[in-house]
Amino acid sequence: METRWLDGDEQRTWRAFLWTTRLLTDALDRQLQREAGMPYTYYMIMATLAEVPGRRMTMTDLATLVYSSLSRLSHAVARLEERGWVRRSPNPDNRRVTFAELTVEGLAVLERAAPAHVAEVRRHLLDPLTGEQVAQLREIMSLLWERLDPTPGRPGPYPEIFGPDV
Repeated sequence: METRWLDGDEQRTWRAFLWTTRLLTDALDRQLQREAGMPYTYYMIMATLAEVPGRRMTMTDLATLVYSSLSRLSHAVARLEERGWVRRSPNPDNRRVTFAELTVEGLAVLERAAPAHVAEVRRHLLDPLTGEQVAQLREIMSLLWERLDPTPGRPGPYPEIFGPDV
């Protein structure tokens, strides 16, 4: 098969996407480190747990939702346990299954960190765009997410993100 090289416009689009997503992730990570003492990855794990019933789920399901390997997630959760923000416990019905649960202290930390994090997301991603551009970006990200998700047909980790209006 012959390579379909990127033309000039495609190359500029690719690099703009690549470097912008990198810069955005780095900015969010720096803000969370500075103001909440945690990396972006920890925030996403805690936010995911905060949004599920009982603030508790299996490590396997959590790894799926945060798009992480189980070993990488286990390392991060161990650090969160050391801080008292997350607790792991075995499933009494199946010893091979481990639950991760956001503690009350972890929820409090998350609630303190969230306003500044949301402000940073607004500042770097949403505020520079018009409402129409935000809708277009959501539609584009939805399309790309559906093509990239390793579990075809699975609803998004948060169905309300892409929702029925896309």
